Formats: sequence, structure tokens, C-alpha cells
Amino acid sequence: MVELHGYLAPAGFMPQLAAELGDSAVESHGRLVLAPARPVAWAANTWLAPAEIAIASIGDAGKKLRAIQRNWVMLPHRHHRRAALIAGALPKVSAKPLRFGDPAPTAPLGSWMLLAPDMILASARCSSPFPHGEPQFVEDRTAPPSRAYLKLWEAFTVLGVKPQPGETCIDLGASPGGWSWVLQSTGARVISVDKAPLDPGIARLPGIDYRAESAFAIDPTTVAASRPVDWLFSDVVCYPERLLGLVRKWMAADAARRLVCTIKFQGATDFEAMHAFAAIPGSRLMHLHNNKHELTWIRL
Repeated sequence: MVELHGYLAPAGFMPQLAAELGDSAVESHGRLVLAPARPVAWAANTWLAPAEIAIASIGDAGKKLRAIQRNWVMLPHRHHRRAALIAGALPKVSAKPLRFGDPAPTAPLGSWMLLAPDMILASARCSSPFPHGEPQFVEDRTAPPSRAYLKLWEAFTVLGVKPQPGETCIDLGASPGGWSWVLQSTGARVISVDKAPLDPGIARLPGIDYRAESAFAIDPTTVAASRPVDWLFSDVVCYPERLLGLVRKWMAADAARRLVCTIKFQGATDFEAMHAFAAIPGSRLMHLHNNKHELTWIRL
């Protein structure tokens, strides 16, 4: 029997998930698509063990879910009032916004939906510890010059790793400086590269070395020759093909140990470039909650 996973499309990106899964999709329930297990980028959360559970009543539904584990979050789909009553019969799941540096929750968090009045689809194991793969943060609305910093906060939280004090980071396409601000806060040394200037408040921070250059013109061998680069970051606005060339140049030079890049799709989703990134050994491709029409590519 083929093992099926449930792939939950990020809000607004069901067409991308459907296109990525193609003919392998077995069935769909709203934003959730059941398909054979495989790496999938356009999924906010993956239900790792989806199973149908027959229920006789609201009380029976709560009893059966509680018998499996304590923590459950409902994915709205059908029979909304009945589903809400079942959710009310389950222990409340606390999902407080995290401060930067707080670890992701470790308690198992299952997901479920009501398929019919007498049938639940549930998975006790999911890929994300956050409800529907959507972490919430206590935002800093004063220091960073844009909300792009939330992507980096989320990536570090999901990965459980971030730059350490004394490490060297290069931030390509840094302006106005949101990612450099995050990196500087970790205690790392930051080389911020962009032809456009940084926000003055960011440029003044200790540990930030601003270079008014193009992210694509900089020579990785020259940068790494003076001091090894521990992390390369890119939130550059460019076509995916061009970013792929940039990544390959840095990898060929062996100039950065770890890479974190945003692949921004301008117009239609470039699945060919997406698959080329996914094929890079030792890397992973994901859609973060704070991504828009873009994916985050990571090689640690």
C-alpha cells in the first residue's frame, strides 16, 4: 500500500501545490491534498499519518481524538458548526506568539478536519509544530525597516539554528537592511552588500560592514580569502534563474558554508528553476508562513 501524506497549501497558493503534485494527487479536501509521500515545497504543513476515523457523535469524536494524543488543531472544511463543537470538546492548544530566539514548540500537535458528520480525517503527526504551519511572532515595529525580517526569524525558528557570535554572514541585496538587522542581533559580523544604501539606523549598528556593490558582481573568492564566510543570505529581488547562477558561483568557489536564499517568482511560478534548486544536494526548499509568492531555499 502506498503511504499517503496530506499536504496543506499555504493560503492563496493552492494552484502552486496542485501543479507541484500533478497527477500524484489522490484526493483533495479544501487546501489539503492527499498524495504519496515525497518532498514538497508548496506546503505549509504536512500531515504525516492521515487516517479516517468514524465517529458516532460529538462526544465520541472528542473521546477518540483524546485517546490518540492531547494536542489537536482543527482545519476548517465542512460542517463548520459541528466541527466547532468537536473542537470545543478538546483541550485548548496554546499558541502564543514567540519572541525571536524562543525555540519552536516540542509537544506533538495533530491536525484534523471533519469530512462528513460521521467521519474525521486526522493526523497525529505533522511536519510543523505550529497550527497549520503558521508561526506567530511578537513583532518589532520600530527597529527593522520592513517586515522582511520575519522570514529570517521564521527560518531560524523552524531550523532550530542561527548564526553564532563571531561568525561571518554576508547579506546580498541587503537594502534596506531588515535581514542585516536580524543577523547583527545574533552577534555575528555582517557584510551587507547592495548598491542601494542601508537604512541609516541599520548602517550605524556595530558589526555591520556595508559595501555599495552589486550582489551579482561581488567575487566570492575575494570575500572568502580575507575571512571565511559562515553564512550567505540573499533576499535579492531577481528572477530565479539569475539567483540560481549566483548560488552556483558561490558553491563552485566553496566560499560559504551555509546558504539561505529567497526565490522570488515574478509573474508565473518558475517550476523549472524551483526543481533545479531542489536538486542541489544537501538542500531543502520550503514555503515559510511569511513568504509571499516565493520560496526559501536552504543548504546547511
